[in-house]
Amino acid sequence: MRKALRAAVALLVIVMAASCSKPEDPIQVDQSAITVLNQTDNDWKNVLITVNDHFRGQVPVLKAAGRLNAPMSQFETGFGQRWPASQRATKIVVTATDANNQPVKLEWDINTARQKR
Repeated sequence: MRKALRAAVALLVIVMAASCSKPEDPIQVDQSAITVLNQTDNDWKNVLITVNDHFRGQVPVLKAAGRLNAPMSQFETGFGQRWPASQRATKIVVTATDANNQPVKLEWDINTARQKR
C-alpha cells in the first residue's frame, strides 16, 4: 500500500512539474540557425521565413508538432545574396497557411527576445 502511495505521489509531482514548465518559444535563434516549432495540431504549408526584412527561406510543409531547423547560410535575398556570417538576426517573421487555409504568422525580435530571458 505504501509503495502504491509513494508511486502516486511521485507521478503527481512529475505531472505538476511538467505542466508548470514554460513552453518553448516557437522561434529559436542562435548564431548559425533558426528553429521554428509548429506547436499546433495542423500542418502548415508554404512556410516562409524572412530574416531582417531581406533574407528569405521557404519550405513547402511543416508538419503538425514539427520542427524546422534552418541554417542561416541558406537564407538569401531576392537578388541571390547569401546571409553574411558576420550579420546578426534582429527580426524574424514566419508566415504560412494552415490546413484550414488560415494564415499563420509568428514574429521574433531581438529586443523582446532578450527581455524574456
